[in-house]
Amino acid sequence: MSKKFEGKVALVTGAGAGMGLATAQAFARAGASVVLADINEESVAKAARALTEEGAKALAVRCDVASETDVEAMMARTVDAFGRLDCAFNNAGVISQHQDTADLPDAEWDRVMSINLRGTWYCMKHELKQMLSQGSGAIVNASSIGGLNGVAGLPAYIASKHGIIGLTKSAALECATKGIRINAVCPGVIETPMLDWLTGGDATVKAELVKAQPIGRLGKPEEIAAAVLWLCSSDASLVLGHALSVDGGYSAQ
Repeated sequence: MSKKFEGKVALVTGAGAGMGLATAQAFARAGASVVLADINEESVAKAARALTEEGAKALAVRCDVASETDVEAMMARTVDAFGRLDCAFNNAGVISQHQDTADLPDAEWDRVMSINLRGTWYCMKHELKQMLSQGSGAIVNASSIGGLNGVAGLPAYIASKHGIIGLTKSAALECATKGIRINAVCPGVIETPMLDWLTGGDATVKAELVKAQPIGRLGKPEEIAAAVLWLCSSDASLVLGHALSVDGGYSAQ
């Protein structure tokens, strides 16, 4: 992918750590000017500084994707800084601790949906306004293998990730003849801070997760980044409305 994105502008949400950070770094190293957005301003500021020191063009933006005002401001700063938007990875999201559907509080349902599903919609809404004005662009939304399968005890998370796939397909059809491609990526179990939080860093739990992976290991953030860059590249010019599993064979079982 060396310098394949020279002259392009890429936006990544949830870019402070994990898959978002790895994807922002991959875009920058492939030649793109990159906007790193995250609710944790300190983390993206640090990441943007590191990329700038490597010679990349990088802008850090604090954004809570559950706030449309924040998302509008993020897009305004992107266009003010770089003039356009060519690629977007809508990656910001949260997960909740296991809780049965009947016991899930309203507030937790609303929290997960507001960030994962409504936040993805807000980002797409404002990214598309810019891309439609240009007549070009590529968007990848972060779903999950949980968007393709059910998992007991994660009702809000699973519903939100299924919803992202539906949103992706609908928008992709709307934009199919307008020069804009929209897809989703469905990561499997990836070694990220979110996984550490979910497992409590318990090595025994992680070992059990590894046993469930046909490939015999957990995924790496850089492997998701590679998939996102491919979906955003001209190599994927005929791919739209697709939910791409990147899960080491888990969903093939």
